[in-house]
Amino acid sequence: MRRGLSYSTSPLLAHKTQLWRSRFVMILVALGFAGLAGRAAYVQLIGNDFFLRQGEVRFARTLELPANRGRILDRNGLILASSIPAASIWANPEEVDQNDAEIRAKLPELARLVGMSLPQLQQKLDSDKSFVWVKRLLDWEVGQQIKALGIKGIYQNREYRREYPEGEAAAHVVGFTNVEDKGQEGMELAFESELAGRPGSRRVIKNRLGQVIEGVGEEIPPMDGRDIQLSIDSKIQFFTYQKLKEQVLAHKAAGGTAVVMDARTGELLALANYPSFDPSNRRNLTGEQLRNRALTDVFEPGSTIKPITVAMALEAGVVKPGTVIDTTPGRLTITGSTISDTKNYGALTVEGVIQKSSNVGTAKIAQQLSAQQMWETFSAVGFGQKPQLAFPGVASGRLRPYKSWRPIEQATMSYGYGLSASLLQMARSYTVFSNDGRVIPASIVKLDKPPVGVPIFSIKTADAVRKMLALATGPGGTGQRAQTEGYSVGGKSGTARKQVGKHYAVGKYRAWFTGMAPIEEPRVIVAVMIDEPSNGVYYGGAVAAPVFSAVVQQSLRLMGVPPDLAVQPQIVANPVEESL
Repeated sequence: MRRGLSYSTSPLLAHKTQLWRSRFVMILVALGFAGLAGRAAYVQLIGNDFFLRQGEVRFARTLELPANRGRILDRNGLILASSIPAASIWANPEEVDQNDAEIRAKLPELARLVGMSLPQLQQKLDSDKSFVWVKRLLDWEVGQQIKALGIKGIYQNREYRREYPEGEAAAHVVGFTNVEDKGQEGMELAFESELAGRPGSRRVIKNRLGQVIEGVGEEIPPMDGRDIQLSIDSKIQFFTYQKLKEQVLAHKAAGGTAVVMDARTGELLALANYPSFDPSNRRNLTGEQLRNRALTDVFEPGSTIKPITVAMALEAGVVKPGTVIDTTPGRLTITGSTISDTKNYGALTVEGVIQKSSNVGTAKIAQQLSAQQMWETFSAVGFGQKPQLAFPGVASGRLRPYKSWRPIEQATMSYGYGLSASLLQMARSYTVFSNDGRVIPASIVKLDKPPVGVPIFSIKTADAVRKMLALATGPGGTGQRAQTEGYSVGGKSGTARKQVGKHYAVGKYRAWFTGMAPIEEPRVIVAVMIDEPSNGVYYGGAVAAPVFSAVVQQSLRLMGVPPDLAVQPQIVANPVEESL
């Protein structure tokens, strides 16, 4: 800037600005303000849906109102599974001031109530999140004690926890739910949609700390799940489990399973497995405990299948109950393979073949049948077919097409080798003898009326086989220890070598017994399997039959079936004969 020059005399300032330019600037400013005002009006009054949604995303929440899960009941209305209120404790660590002396003094008691150490609790409260679970599904009373502590930032939700009054006795039947109350096993899983119901909802506004300020909109109430009534009788279930457990432990076995079925309706009255587990406390749970052996495990049934083979021959007219079968010398060779009995029984009637459990006699009877006849009958009574049972994991077993059978395989299948079945399938197959030759489906849900069976054998054949089953449990039979006080019984024992891979393991067996009572008008069918008994005794007549005896007697009494025997049966104390 040069000295002596004045701004007032500057030629630039002396130049007059045109009026339209200043007006144009003012118009632009006015239009800008008008645009902002219009936009503000639009956002606030007209096009505010998007912004309302964004506001709701940040402050509005939909709270789920849990539905009360339906109960699982036994056939008499007793509770097998039910839901009770539980307190789930959560915290907002931002609100829990651990430096506050009053709060710090209450934390040890909170840790005790939730079952944690104080350092574990403090670690959770040191989180930088605004929500952490402290402990879920505590007893409701414990939740009230925590609430009474009045610790700022500690909250609780009302949830539901499943209770199982029958414990490990019915664990494999009812199954269990997870922490979210969703079915994971057993009937809890099979009827998840019916038991779960439908949760409700409530729309609320929360502040930045996650606290509910007010409710908005209409509350949708939850729809509770419906109850499921099973065919299981909890008293029979408990007794069966106890007797099975005792026998497994007494014989140092790997496990065992038992099925009790109503002989008239096919309803399952008990389904027990050991080892078992407590569905309310599943810590350190193993696969062995979870296995529902009665439904998922399949194995060669051994001699328990012989009555079905004999029934085929009776129905086809190739033999009669009194037909003599020569089993001498106790061995039979077919295409280079030898079938053996435990001893040389000589000449046996067809009834004697069942009574003595002769492999040779059964194989000779099967030789008079075609492979197609045997396959069709085995299929008709349920072998190789998946049972139509409302239960997860039901196995179908194995029955190969008859066209691939070799002569030796047809012979071994006649006495239970070369095919596989579950214990449930074995029990169901015997309904063909308890229902005048008709096989009926199994059910784990209580039925309103008996099902219509499928005819397989004639009434005459069914009656004849029932008499043979009675002989097998009488003097000279292989199932003498199946006899029970006050009731006539009939059944068939079985002992099958345990297959490991493609070969049979040395010294490993499964002991079976399947039968019914009372024998003239059967009311129950009981099937028992003990896996790998290892205390020196492994025959089905010695290991499985005693469980059958105890369960039959108790079941019939609980069902109110009057005894059909006036005197106590005389159980012969001779060594039990048994065929592999």
